[in-house]
Amino acid sequence: MSSAKDIIETFWRIQDEGDYTKVVALFAEDAVLVDPFFGTFEGKAAIGEFMKKMNAEMGARQTSFVVREIDGGGDVAWAQWTAKTPAGEIDGCGLYRVRDGLMTYYKDYMNAPASR
Repeated sequence: MSSAKDIIETFWRIQDEGDYTKVVALFAEDAVLVDPFFGTFEGKAAIGEFMKKMNAEMGARQTSFVVREIDGGGDVAWAQWTAKTPAGEIDGCGLYRVRDGLMTYYKDYMNAPASR
């Protein structure tokens, strides 16, 4: 069985393709996703709708994400990432829990944008 780190590496490879809806297959039916801007989404269907919104929002905002490091083992992994925006870069991290090869919990944290 894949470790949490393996699943999250797959998550980032898929996300890097630019279509967030493709990562939905990695979530369990009862998964919870917590986004610092858009709120909490409970269940695979709600996460799927959120990922559709992410496709539109990130395109409109000209924002993309670059993973810097992924680590973890067993059922838990984390990733450090950078959001690249027209206004500059914002660093953040994600915390992930995996069960039976599927993501059950995902929460992002990010630094406040640097003031100008």
